[in-house]
Amino acid sequence: MSLRASVRAVPTLLRVGFSEALAYRTETLVWIAATTMPLVMLALWHTVAREAPINGFGASQMVGYFLSMFIVRQLTGSWAVWLINMEVRDGTLAQRMLRPVHPLVSYAVSALAELPVRSFLAVPLATVALLFFAGGELVRDPRMWALWIFSILGAWLITLFANLAIGCLALFVESSTKMMDVWLALYFVFSGYLFPVALFPPAVRRAIDWLPFRYQLGLPVEIMTGRHDFATALAMLGRQWLMVVVMLAVVALVWRGGVKRFAAYGG
Repeated sequence: MSLRASVRAVPTLLRVGFSEALAYRTETLVWIAATTMPLVMLALWHTVAREAPINGFGASQMVGYFLSMFIVRQLTGSWAVWLINMEVRDGTLAQRMLRPVHPLVSYAVSALAELPVRSFLAVPLATVALLFFAGGELVRDPRMWALWIFSILGAWLITLFANLAIGCLALFVESSTKMMDVWLALYFVFSGYLFPVALFPPAVRRAIDWLPFRYQLGLPVEIMTGRHDFATALAMLGRQWLMVVVMLAVVALVWRGGVKRFAAYGG
């Protein structure tokens, strides 16, 4: 499985992944429906903040935050963990490993190909709502939007690598989906998905700064809605990309050990 072969196969894998996403439109609609929690939380926190601002979040800030959260969620998701578990159980992974393209590359490209289909309806509608109801909450500095693009890429990579690492644990145990459930529970609480990280006590926020969850969702939303100045956002972006490198190293480690065990048992 050479790097050159994997790179050459990327355009084809993208086309195949895009076609599969189009073919499974029902699953795409289920994904969109499953990621509407920010809209539910928007209704809740908007009602609370309308009475009095909470830690700098008034009603308008809550609208901007949670509509931005919904958009970022659509742009950074991945289902790889469930695909890997299925392929380990039914033996498809053994066949995939015989191909010239590295299995992890194919999983990553497949996840990337799904994004346009998933985002086609949800993101434009949410963007229009955001501009109409809370356009004033969006950052104006073009430099911040440049940082936002890199933060979206970093968030997607962390989410993907978490899926790949936990998915590869299925090479050691019967199923690793329960471990993904634990990850998601922590992610929902500490990423800013259910409520802004700024609402945590300062000591908890400092701990969250060194966990990957905030960098999967919260940071892009915070940059998008102007919660940080440029210097702070840049520093946090650097920390996010440190998380990307760490997560990649974890994926490589788990994959290498898992493949050895998988081969020892005859695939």
